[in-house]
Amino acid sequence: MNKLNLEDVLVLDIETVPLMANYEELSPTWQALWAKKAKILDKDEGKSAANWYERAGIYAEFGKVICIGVGIFYEEKGQQKVKVKSFENDDEKALLESFIKFLKTHYNGNDHLLCAHNGKEFDFPYLCRRILVHGLELPKILEIGNKKPWEIKHIDTLELWKFGDYKNFTSLNLLAALFNIPTPKDDIDGSMVRSVYWEDKDLKRIATYCKKDVATTARLLARLQLNISIADENVVIV
Repeated sequence: MNKLNLEDVLVLDIETVPLMANYEELSPTWQALWAKKAKILDKDEGKSAANWYERAGIYAEFGKVICIGVGIFYEEKGQQKVKVKSFENDDEKALLESFIKFLKTHYNGNDHLLCAHNGKEFDFPYLCRRILVHGLELPKILEIGNKKPWEIKHIDTLELWKFGDYKNFTSLNLLAALFNIPTPKDDIDGSMVRSVYWEDKDLKRIATYCKKDVATTARLLARLQLNISIADENVVIV
């Protein structure tokens, strides 16, 4: 197996929210559709569809992407570094168009790879679905149709850590603690993104959180794949 070249890898993380601030703002058609979904989620808990709506953002049919953080590996003076930035926008279509342009410009080669924590289960398919919803063209690196598993250019740090064990989910926060990497959850966590967005109207705060997740994932990838520890001073967040 060839040694991973980190400079071929783009690390990413997405933040998503429900399409509307609350269930009551949905059209009757979409209220009915969400109610069917909520009934599946409820499992005899007795919560209403409106109460379940705070979780709508994790489903691409009922949510939208508001921020995409990316981590770019590079070497400088013999030191492995990673630069982290983000794309954020209330207008999801404009956000996705900017991200697609970035991928096509910088990560469109046969050797390029995408990496995320739980990316194969969440980030990658969510992005693909929302790109199609807006009638946009999937960038080459996100296309998986008619490809064999080894032809798909996606890395998942959760999958790397499982070593074939599919019984349990291991959070990024837990792995950060395990490998002595600074936690990305020092301000908000994923459960708070909806309220910070819809109630506090603070997209910049979400973007900061997203970039911390990316930095942690990048450092975890370097540790898992190459046994490289990226020092705090070699993480550049812009």
